[in-house]
Amino acid sequence: MMREWATVVSWDRGVATLHTEAKTTCNSCSARKGCGSQMLNKLGPKNAHVMQVNSDKPLQPGQRIELGIKESSLLSSALMVYITPLVGLFIGAGLLHYWFNTDLASAGGALIGGVGGFFIAKLLSKTMGEKLSFQPVILTVALGPDQLRVDSVHPSHSSL
Repeated sequence: MMREWATVVSWDRGVATLHTEAKTTCNSCSARKGCGSQMLNKLGPKNAHVMQVNSDKPLQPGQRIELGIKESSLLSSALMVYITPLVGLFIGAGLLHYWFNTDLASAGGALIGGVGGFFIAKLLSKTMGEKLSFQPVILTVALGPDQLRVDSVHPSHSSL
């Protein structure tokens, strides 16, 4: 099971809104300047995700919880998102090349098939995302921010 810690933003009628921060290893890698992943991380969102998860327990804003999702769900989602446009690209290129027998038709078919595969993946992801096995579950609930109290004890000044 893949695990990730999240912070509760709000809880209302059994639904918790959570904030997670995606962790990348780019800061500890020595190949930062020539790495494509580092460039993509700079272009993308600032590593913050907001999601909603069902929770029977009332949660408080600021409380930390550990989420889990099955590896099989994560792998099948990734496979669908990457493979569907790729298969569409090959099918589109092959069909238009078969019908028109030109390289320009192949390139156009590849473009149309890739974009079509992307939209098919988007529709499938909405359907798959509603299944219970693809939903994250709460594994651990940490103490709330007002449930932990720390008293600092100053040593008393005693006179000799």
